[in-house]
Amino acid sequence: MNLSRILVVDDEPQIQRFLKPSLTAAGYEVVEAGTGAEALKAVATQAPDLVILDLGLPDMDGKEVIASLRGWSDIPIVILSARDRESEKIGALDLGADDYVEKPFGIGELTARIRTALRHRGRRDAIPTVTEVDGLVIDPVKRLVMRDGETLHLTPKEYDLLLLLARHAGRVVTHRALLTTVWGPAHGDDLHYLRVFIGQLRQKIERDPTQPRIVRTEPGVGYRMAEQE
Repeated sequence: MNLSRILVVDDEPQIQRFLKPSLTAAGYEVVEAGTGAEALKAVATQAPDLVILDLGLPDMDGKEVIASLRGWSDIPIVILSARDRESEKIGALDLGADDYVEKPFGIGELTARIRTALRHRGRRDAIPTVTEVDGLVIDPVKRLVMRDGETLHLTPKEYDLLLLLARHAGRVVTHRALLTTVWGPAHGDDLHYLRVFIGQLRQKIERDPTQPRIVRTEPGVGYRMAEQE
């Protein structure tokens, strides 16, 4: 049986002592690093399947590790940090991290985020497939969106926005990433514009737009589509 290998990058011994047995019990092989330099070397030499990364490392900021890795690797990165400022989350996600979990944390939440990131990596190079969530069906091949068997009529931008979120289902996508991908770099700061389109999209795809279950808000950071059922 091939176990997914998780690299835990954290300089707090108590975090390492807690995570290694917890992740091992969850069915993962665990390797450890206490600095950014050790983390970069471990990714290059030990071929982990995913990195759990603290931002507060003794030799460099964790965001520098993300930027360095993204220069040559698409390995999933889940941030695990006590930094709770929105700017820190946004910065890490925009640099290429896959998700963000705040300390203190529950092991159940962390392993759920790990599973999502690993699944997304497996789908990254796959042929686009149909996404189904809460009665909504998104078929990128036919370019169709249906709700309970009824075809929905989306504008081109609404469709592009929905498809981008679907391709990252289960993961938060930052405001800037959505704006620059769907509307272009010149619109990277047009947050009000994005909120208007998300509101329009929810009116069409959600059973109750006031209690969205498909496209969920990550306050101050971005949006996350619920995972496929």
